[in-house]
Amino acid sequence: MSNLSTKRFGARYGTKTKVKFAQIEILQRAKQKCPYCRKQDVKRVVLGIWQCRKCNAKFAGKAYTI
Repeated sequence: MSNLSTKRFGARYGTKTKVKFAQIEILQRAKQKCPYCRKQDVKRVVLGIWQCRKCNAKFAGKAYTI
């Protein structure tokens, strides 16, 4: 797991918190599978809103994953 995304916090917040944050951030930025067309091309638009780039379906889901 890459800890590069949490380097911006410096020495603040503690190691465990930064590791958990990095795991969540990796999940939310990864492409997810579309429930309609089954293509691995869904990206998060905003908190809880997801959009498929292939079929252009926009739907609600969890905050960090579908």
